[in-house]
Amino acid sequence: MQISLSASSSTTSSRARFGILAMLFVVTVLNYADRATIGVAGPVLTQELGISSVQMGYIFSAFSWAYVAGQLPGGWLLDRFGAKKVYAWSILLWSLFTMLQGAVHYFDAAIAVVALFALRFMVGLAESPSFPANGRMVAAWFPVAERGTASAIFNSAQYFATVMFAPIMAWIVHALGWQDVFYVMGALGVVLAVVWLRTMHNSPLEHPGVSESERQHIESGGALLAGQGAKAAAAGKATAAEKAPAPKLAYLKQLLANRMLLGVYVAQYCVNTLTYFFLTWFPVYLVKERGMTVLNAGMVAAIPAICGFAGGVLGGVVSDWMLRRGHSLTLARKVPIVIGMLLSTSMIACNYVDLQWLVVAIMALAFFGKGLGALGWAVVADTSPKEIAGLSGAMFNTFGNIAGITTPIVIGYIVQTTHSFNGALVFVGAHAVIAVVSYLLVVGEIKRVQLKG
Repeated sequence: MQISLSASSSTTSSRARFGILAMLFVVTVLNYADRATIGVAGPVLTQELGISSVQMGYIFSAFSWAYVAGQLPGGWLLDRFGAKKVYAWSILLWSLFTMLQGAVHYFDAAIAVVALFALRFMVGLAESPSFPANGRMVAAWFPVAERGTASAIFNSAQYFATVMFAPIMAWIVHALGWQDVFYVMGALGVVLAVVWLRTMHNSPLEHPGVSESERQHIESGGALLAGQGAKAAAAGKATAAEKAPAPKLAYLKQLLANRMLLGVYVAQYCVNTLTYFFLTWFPVYLVKERGMTVLNAGMVAAIPAICGFAGGVLGGVVSDWMLRRGHSLTLARKVPIVIGMLLSTSMIACNYVDLQWLVVAIMALAFFGKGLGALGWAVVADTSPKEIAGLSGAMFNTFGNIAGITTPIVIGYIVQTTHSFNGALVFVGAHAVIAVVSYLLVVGEIKRVQLKG
């Protein structure tokens, strides 16, 4: 694949793409903060409502049942109507369903469990277009030589969400009550949906603040410049060639039959196993296994998250630096991923130490590694067929977020059966090893996939 890297150093008269990236970062921070609300509230919520570890595992997983189910329809909606409108509705709806979770305390325990599951399910369904939209917008707004850093920055928002909001949410639980966590976070999302509509554009072709030199810089560097066709299609003006293809079984078969893409999909499932451990059970682990208070656990959880954020940004920077130094796209993407996943296996060492500070230090190293290796969205932007970039990202995210179903449930059964998190840490760490094997032995050369027919 021929990629123009020289354009990355050219001077442009506008920097609109960085404003787009900043907004993607902010929205993704809230996205992950809302996913984590149940984890922070979990230790108090389970005690107050009498919810078992297994029941909590299913509640944790409810988000991903819907998130996975909504990926392919969400990807098609993005290809058809563009990220701006679809994402705005996504933010608004997931925020409203987040707020409603605070009201489940009005029900008795049995109904509260069902209500929590249903509302988490709806949050997951509403959030399902979010990461395919992120990937689509990065592919449209950034040349290849900047794409690793851009993808790493929006992906690292998941760690920054914990850094920023875990202490705040823990304080709200401690000072006000677990219900108020959902009310506050949901209200923030409603405001952000309005801001999104007023500031975002699907591509450089639509943004009034993009100079001609910046547009050329983006286009010559390999960006897809997606979005114009979607906009026209939404207005009923697109030609047949401009309209996003309907989600055909043949396209899905081509994606799944591609060995490189399948290896990337499997690896993302493994990476997200680590993600969902930290999002769901990690605060509970600190409270129940390590004897911390909810407030202390919220503060402590920010330390590994800071390291994850640093690793996430560093992974993208290193990958793009390797590209500029003349290394192949394959090597530049794989090196941070493999090193990061190997570092993530260090969490298993927590089973053999008792000191709280050492446990936190090991988890910080594991989270740093997870961040370093979280370049999957850059790989998707590099490999997706141009005609179905949204659908390809949705397929990738479908595989990845199946881990959000399996991980909370499996850990819930492990904890309830063994009365310990030791087996859970082994379960999570083993997935990091599988991700390494997938990238080294299955993926092969990383390159753009061409649709057939």
